[in-house]
Amino acid sequence: MLRYTLMRLGIFVACLVVVWGAVYSGIAPRGLGNSNGLWVVMLALLISAPISFVVLRGERDRASIQVAQRVDRMKANLDANRSQEDVADDSARAQGQAS
Repeated sequence: MLRYTLMRLGIFVACLVVVWGAVYSGIAPRGLGNSNGLWVVMLALLISAPISFVVLRGERDRASIQVAQRVDRMKANLDANRSQEDVADDSARAQGQAS
């Protein structure tokens, strides 16, 4: 997941540099008043989102598989702990009834 996040951040930074260059060279329009910085960031976000969606599809699939495996492992551990508690509770009740 960290790898995917860093790759996505890298795509955003690359788009930010390209958009900043395009705005300051006059290719793309500038923001109104003091909003130019916000304009550049928002435009970079708008451009980087579909790029990362397409380019990072394989990495996103690998990350989701890892998360799903981790959730399955945690569920299995939780079920194992519940069954241990049930066994301990049943044996304690059996000893209490026997006395």
